[in-house]
Amino acid sequence: MAQFLADRALNLTSSNIVHLSRLAEKFNAINLAEGFPDFPAPPAIKNAAIAAINADFNQYRHVQGLCDQVAAMFETTQGLKVNPKTQVTICCGQSEALVAAVLAVINERDEVVLLDPSYETYEASVKLAGAKAKHVSLDPPNWNLDILRLENAMGSRTKAVIVNSPHNPTGKVFNEEELADIAKLCCRFDCLAITDEVYEHLVYTGTRHRSLATFPGMQDRTIVTSSISKTFSVTGWRIGWAIAPEAISSAIGSIHEKLVDSAPAPFQEAAVSALSSGPEYYLNLRAAYLDRRNLVCEMLEEAGLSVQYKPEGSFFVFARLPETYPLKDVDYVAELIKSAGVVIVPGCGFFHADSSSVDSYKDRYVRVAFCKNTATLLSAREAIRRHCKKSKGSEPAIM
Repeated sequence: MAQFLADRALNLTSSNIVHLSRLAEKFNAINLAEGFPDFPAPPAIKNAAIAAINADFNQYRHVQGLCDQVAAMFETTQGLKVNPKTQVTICCGQSEALVAAVLAVINERDEVVLLDPSYETYEASVKLAGAKAKHVSLDPPNWNLDILRLENAMGSRTKAVIVNSPHNPTGKVFNEEELADIAKLCCRFDCLAITDEVYEHLVYTGTRHRSLATFPGMQDRTIVTSSISKTFSVTGWRIGWAIAPEAISSAIGSIHEKLVDSAPAPFQEAAVSALSSGPEYYLNLRAAYLDRRNLVCEMLEEAGLSVQYKPEGSFFVFARLPETYPLKDVDYVAELIKSAGVVIVPGCGFFHADSSSVDSYKDRYVRVAFCKNTATLLSAREAIRRHCKKSKGSEPAIM
């Protein structure tokens, strides 16, 4: 039946991360692979969702109050005013917001620049639009951006640059200089920026998240996407948004309507309550995740992996296998599932740039999610310690 498939379907593959989560369920393994919390969402927003269902907000619905809250939060955190009636589109999660944004502005034969390593949805959305993705590698171990490399990747066909900060999988938060350089190149090449800011509230050790839209010349050429999924531990609710200039926002809204009509009505109502949370909520959230981050970094270092870059944001650690370890990341992950009952993600799926330097390390990283209950993380550490004792004397100790 393959002859009936469209080219765009043939160019896409199922998510390796989702596959690993299903494998974790099959083997009853501890899942540190997929980026969803295993602890409850805040009671207040769950109660708001229940109240909305009981109030019969169960049909197609546009909740203008949610657009108002998104605009208000963006002004509070980034200092930019946006019109909630014409510049905010509520979507089914950040992923749909980003795909709809790409489909709204990218034509066939356009080029879109991605910063590598990068999350799989970005390249997939570019393929769906029939455009070409150009990958610019960030430099380990701190995942710095070489601005000359980015400049050389841009040209007359560049329509957009996709920027994810805080970054998945590395936990990098792009600094002011890097963002300013990206902004200058976008203005120089007259292209757009599409941002994924879903981890905007998960930043640590005094780091500040700043949206690319706040830099000179960028508010009118930036599409900002985000969601409540990570901040409020409701990844299954599928409530996200795109903030964009009016004409682009209108196009995103039209594509969203044709794809799914509207985001889930009761969860839109509950999201209004979520985004009304005070500063204390975000402070407590960061403090709780900081403790989890430190625990996982210690766990990985105990196991012989190298945490060269302690994440400044997001809820992932991107750790490197020791040079002396003979297996590649995929083999390492398979052995870890089998022997320790812990599931993590091989890093190779995040690397796309084609160069000899990238080839030297693209199969040497693993991504570990720390968006889990502390008890889950402690159980994972104990499982890994037990395995280390059984395989004492090997390199790394975890194997």
